[in-house]
Amino acid sequence: MQYFHSVTLDEEKCKGCTNCIKRCPTEAIRVQNGKAKIIKERCIDCGECIRVCPYHAKNAVTDSFDKLSKFKYTIAIPAPSLYVQFKNKPNINLILSSLKKIGFDDVFEVARAAELVTLATKKYMNEDDLPKPLISSACPAVVRLINLRFPELIPNLVPLLAPIELAACIAKEQAMVKTKLNEKDIGVIFITPCAAKVTCSYAPIGVESSLVDGSISISDVYKKLLPVMKKNTKFENLATSSINGITWAKNGGESAGLGTENYIAVDGIHNVISILEQIEDEKLDDIDFVEASSCVGGCIGGPLTVENPFVARTKIGHILDNTTLLPSNLVWDDVVYNAVRWKVPLEYQPILNLDNDMAVAVQKLEMLEKINDELPKLDCGSCGAPSCRALAEDIVRGFAKQTDCVFVLREKVKTLTKEMMELEGGK
Repeated sequence: MQYFHSVTLDEEKCKGCTNCIKRCPTEAIRVQNGKAKIIKERCIDCGECIRVCPYHAKNAVTDSFDKLSKFKYTIAIPAPSLYVQFKNKPNINLILSSLKKIGFDDVFEVARAAELVTLATKKYMNEDDLPKPLISSACPAVVRLINLRFPELIPNLVPLLAPIELAACIAKEQAMVKTKLNEKDIGVIFITPCAAKVTCSYAPIGVESSLVDGSISISDVYKKLLPVMKKNTKFENLATSSINGITWAKNGGESAGLGTENYIAVDGIHNVISILEQIEDEKLDDIDFVEASSCVGGCIGGPLTVENPFVARTKIGHILDNTTLLPSNLVWDDVVYNAVRWKVPLEYQPILNLDNDMAVAVQKLEMLEKINDELPKLDCGSCGAPSCRALAEDIVRGFAKQTDCVFVLREKVKTLTKEMMELEGGK
């Protein structure tokens, strides 16, 4: 399967330090010949490698503001995590008005769409014969993680569009009515906190093609917004979402709007993996809903944000203090509910099988286990693989050799030295 990835590697900056291979949750990175290599089939674009790379060799591919010139009419759809990036208490109307001053023709809040997804989730949770616990599908990195590592849990995913995709759909429909332009002339640009959501605009979940036309990072938008906001003393009343939609920016915000206390809100991709393992082992069948965020703190902790996520979390509590939010007047019926449902089911895509022939695959698996037993089980990463088992798998696939392990190499050198000394002594 061809799959676009936002996370990329700059080989010139890479020093082969192995930090990334130790933190990658899907073992998608190797270090070979002193340079990191991303195995695209395994990558979920969580951005963990971006965070830990001391040389900034990992980056997220996002669009520039030049993207706006490709359309006659552009709409910014900001993630609610944008609102808490600035030093002062958040003033959403000021932020949204300033987005129009830096080049956008209109704005539509993703938080608004999040409220609709909350209503749809409530309705879905009342359906019969659903697996427990249900798992939020809002974080694309988590959805791809489940698709790659936990395919048995695909039925547990709530089959509803992410707020980003829904926001793009509503924004375009409203703009076409307002401007009388064709859909292709209207550009919807997402202001993104993370790489995974950029990837989602190219490889969307639940639909065949995304209505998001581009993604600009929060950090890039922040640089343009900051000087404008300092000068902008007059602003429009553009905020239409309630606090329920805005709190989706932090971990636990989505769950809080569902009206159930029987939920788990977990953040940080490695913590998410631990919870998914427990669900897979049927240890959490008494829980109704799991909200899982790849980033620590939720979207406010995305690798493309600016503010410290713990500071940002506090600022969400100040939003009502400094912004007059209009009361929500959401139109809700079965037509809207059906529009929010996935149109394309998520199907498991096996990756990096040992062999397409089952008999050969079994033989290779036996070889893998044998090689793994001979390795030191230290998972030190010195070989360029994240674990001894990963190295054993690479060896079986022909990507590595056993002497890539420094401990195996040392023993072979010792043995060879001893044999040479014995030969020398026998002369």
